[in-house]
Amino acid sequence: MKQLLILVLAITTLTVAACAQKLDASKVPAAVKTAFAKQYPGVTAKWEKEKSNYEAGFKQNGTSISVLYDANGTMTESETDIKISDLPPTVLAYVKEHYKGKSIKEGAKITKADGTVNYEAEVNGKDVMFDADGKFLKEVKD
Repeated sequence: MKQLLILVLAITTLTVAACAQKLDASKVPAAVKTAFAKQYPGVTAKWEKEKSNYEAGFKQNGTSISVLYDANGTMTESETDIKISDLPPTVLAYVKEHYKGKSIKEGAKITKADGTVNYEAEVNGKDVMFDADGKFLKEVKD
């Protein structure tokens, strides 16, 4: 019984640690903060840790944006909230067909460091991912 309790506690700890965690700016590596300040001068971000990466979340011109950096300060991707109506028509059609009766709660445009664009539609508590042309890629639980 004691071993079971220890196992449950260990799994719970790992699960919590794997999720994004709010992070004080003082704990963000200097290389990450420098890269962010160079890319977004004068912008103040709220920081989170996602696995081994650092996420800067902020608003710019009323739009929510998050940028993900590795520990060396290299940007890996940015995510910008967009209007649901700005998602590609193929995304809207896919959701209508495959998630009957469900609606898209939020939409986002994700730009990878290499310029690759993906779209995200939050549907029924899941992130449904699409490529730049609106072709379904995968579904990720929030």
